[in-house]
Amino acid sequence: MSDVYIYDHVRTPRGRGKPDGGLHEATPVHLATTVLEAIRDRSGLDTGLVDDIVMGIVSPVGEQGQVLPRLAAINAGYAETTAGVQLNRFCGSGLEAVNTAAGKIAAGGADFVIAGGVESMSRVPILSDGGAWTTDPAIAYASHFIPQGVSADLIASKYGYSRADLDGFAARSHARAHAAWEAGYFDGSIALVRDVLGEVLLERDENIRPQTSVETLSALNPSFAKMGAAMGYDAMGLMRYPEVDAMGHFHHPGNSSAIVDGACAMLLGSAEAGKAAGLKPRARIRGFAEIGSEPTIMLTAPAAASEKALRRAGMSKSDIDLFEINEAFAAVALRFTEALDLDSACVNVNGGAIAMGHPLGATGAMILGTALDELERTGQKTALATLCIGAGMGIATIIERV
Repeated sequence: MSDVYIYDHVRTPRGRGKPDGGLHEATPVHLATTVLEAIRDRSGLDTGLVDDIVMGIVSPVGEQGQVLPRLAAINAGYAETTAGVQLNRFCGSGLEAVNTAAGKIAAGGADFVIAGGVESMSRVPILSDGGAWTTDPAIAYASHFIPQGVSADLIASKYGYSRADLDGFAARSHARAHAAWEAGYFDGSIALVRDVLGEVLLERDENIRPQTSVETLSALNPSFAKMGAAMGYDAMGLMRYPEVDAMGHFHHPGNSSAIVDGACAMLLGSAEAGKAAGLKPRARIRGFAEIGSEPTIMLTAPAAASEKALRRAGMSKSDIDLFEINEAFAAVALRFTEALDLDSACVNVNGGAIAMGHPLGATGAMILGTALDELERTGQKTALATLCIGAGMGIATIIERV
């Protein structure tokens, strides 16, 4: 099996996923075209060498349907020999795209693959694709379904995280993200999205609120209390976890991931292909893993997925310099940090999805790119990116700076 290298990555700024958001007028294919053009132009790569484009898209319907990566490649002027495919592993889709691309290259099935993702949540709302998990009572019963927000509250209730704990984590995410933007840490990887007149639609992540504090967040009401009580989800959670005395509701829009629009692209290839094309690798994929977990609490698998990826790579957590965990909800990140007994100083050092947003299909590849940039900035060596996933799954990828 061949080693797989990351040669470059780019992402758009993340725009608020609402009709008045900065990227709302940009269609999903336009967002994807933007990052494909940027990754090509930055590397000077002959697109005829790109075998495939793999993108995560969690709601692959409407404007995000019809194998969007292939259409974006055509729109971006790529060689007609470049194929495209979209995949969906819920919130882990962007990182799954990277892992899938890495597997193709390692197995000798491709020389260069672009991986990434796109999600325009202002134009194609979450759950637009439907599905049995949330609509078929038999499947919902078999999986002991409760909504993710209630699952996050169950994690907080089970592991003893208070509202102040969660709000404190959220405030820190905003502070770190704001500081990173002000220091220019993201500048080198941003692909600006332009309208039909060539005007820039958005220059930086739109959701960051540097004034956020525990005090300002304390004014927000919990989002999932009424749903949990009225629809029986609290009872389901307590039935699955009888050791929890009572369900508390702590999550709200301020300590949950923001709904946003965005896209990203990452160029992966073999050492031989990169050398022949005159490209210098930035990092090597050391290992990756996916795992299933109990589907009611649903969001606790990042620790198990990370441990599995570490075992496969012959590494331990002490070998990792930086960790990136998708901040789907504050309790998810707190539980991950606690489960692996990590120093919070090496986890999401430049903020996360609570501050910057979670464009579902793209986030996994985005946070891997963020980790790579931080490794290069600080001179550190290794990073691990991981996400929780709906229906009880987790995913993780380890990279080593070259």
